[in-house]
Amino acid sequence: MMREKPTMTTLTDNCIANPMQATAAQIPGLWMMLREDIACVFQRDPAARNTLEVITIYPGVHALVLHRLAHSLWRYQLRYGARLLSFIARMLTQIDIHPGATIGRRFFIDHGCGVVIGETAEIGNDVTLYHGVTLGGTSWNAGKRHPTLGDGVVVGAGAKILGPVTIGNNARIAANSVVIEDVTAEMTVVGIPGRMVVPRHQRRITADGIDLDHHRMPDPVGKAIGCLLERIADLELQLAKLAGEGSAAGICQSCDSDDCAQPAFDGSLNPNPTSVPLYKHS
Repeated sequence: MMREKPTMTTLTDNCIANPMQATAAQIPGLWMMLREDIACVFQRDPAARNTLEVITIYPGVHALVLHRLAHSLWRYQLRYGARLLSFIARMLTQIDIHPGATIGRRFFIDHGCGVVIGETAEIGNDVTLYHGVTLGGTSWNAGKRHPTLGDGVVVGAGAKILGPVTIGNNARIAANSVVIEDVTAEMTVVGIPGRMVVPRHQRRITADGIDLDHHRMPDPVGKAIGCLLERIADLELQLAKLAGEGSAAGICQSCDSDDCAQPAFDGSLNPNPTSVPLYKHS
């Protein structure tokens, strides 16, 4: 069972363009899918050393193997057996995947603890989830109520994607984000509620097509606050000029600067603010 890591391949190799509309001829057999699920671990987890280790001690792999079996039972209308197998998988792995969920090829759950995937969730090929991710519903109706994830999506730890929203191909959901609206392909989403901030061409992607740079996430709320502070500083400067003070010291010149966190409201615009009124009455 011991062998070296397989050669890396890009995440888009041999992918189905739309796994939700794939024909029976395009869908591989259960054994082939399981082999791909195990092989893809080496592409996305540098800690994986050999096949024996992945098969025996990776809870994400265990949960996925049991889900593939449970989903087969679900498709044959053996609903109780499918739910029972899903229940056993949850006890063993702390990963809760409803047997009705549709999962594409080369799916990887890293660490795994606390992942929840609902009944009507649909997941494309080459998707990666980290621990604490929820693909949940927002309705008690029996219809489509869980998310659809396209190919190559990465969902960071603790993120929640709620409702029948669609996450476009190669999108990236930052850790602890809450997504309640559709996400355009190639975009990065951060925050609560989630906001799209960085397209794929501005991200650092490895030669293997994997993006694991989770710590470099923009902060759209912080940027907006920074711009508001800059605007306030600009207004202070204009008031200072009207009051006869020409100094621009203390003014933050750019909200895009990494060197200045906020304007310096330290009295530098007016060293003696009580000596000159800001407003002159006629």
